[in-house]
Amino acid sequence: MDIHIWRDLLDPYDLAVRELTTKFEHLRYEYRSRGLYCPIEQVTGRVKTISSILDKMQKKQIDLSDLEERMEDIAGVRIICQFVEDIPKVVHMIRERGDMEILLEKDYVNHMKESGYRSYHVIIRYEVQMMSGPKKIQAEIQIRTLGMNFWCTIEHSLQYKYKHNIPEHIREKLLKSADAIVLLDNEMSAVREEIMDAQNSMQHQANLTAEILNTIQNLYSLANKREISKIQEEFYEVYQSNDLEKLERFHRQLDIIAEGYRAQGIDFTSGDVT
Repeated sequence: MDIHIWRDLLDPYDLAVRELTTKFEHLRYEYRSRGLYCPIEQVTGRVKTISSILDKMQKKQIDLSDLEERMEDIAGVRIICQFVEDIPKVVHMIRERGDMEILLEKDYVNHMKESGYRSYHVIIRYEVQMMSGPKKIQAEIQIRTLGMNFWCTIEHSLQYKYKHNIPEHIREKLLKSADAIVLLDNEMSAVREEIMDAQNSMQHQANLTAEILNTIQNLYSLANKREISKIQEEFYEVYQSNDLEKLERFHRQLDIIAEGYRAQGIDFTSGDVT
């Protein structure tokens, strides 16, 4: 197959990966902008390289005419979670979407492969809009924890080096490290609530700080400069105290000041007098 034909074949898959990663990233943004814990920690995507496609076609004895139907992972999206408990939540998110048709699910988290591989795979059919019109393609979404992903990355590199014939002594070490990842995930689950509380507090503080700075910026061109300077000094003092309750109290007080300007007929968000 000529290179330009490969390019035409893979273009829809490239578009699908771009769109899917953007959609899952936006989910993260929605959760965090609302101060909620998001089960999605990281999102990455890739289109299988031509050499990888050819290798898999040879290994699985796939004819070129059957390529798009039989090869499920030409387009791949990887969703990384912090905790094992987050994986079914992400799967539920995908099931609830109207723009992704689930074709197959493979649970290698509860049913680990003999090699030690653990991950949850969801095969979907997804429609992209090309110049030639709509096209439905298959894509694979892999969902795993940070620990699982670390193991899978190492194992994949070794598979590439040894052409899928990893020496037995290395296989044994991989199995032992896979067991260690299971223990690690279990240990992280045991302190999950404490970790989530800490991360939610950090995110809440970041959101409060952004809102406070935005309000101060909007007030700067409207309020008395001496008053704004005093507000800024107080903010830095509160921020450096690392006391979330004080920051929340300062945020409420600043809102009252801003409301006072609104009462005077000043739209402080736009700088226009109403």
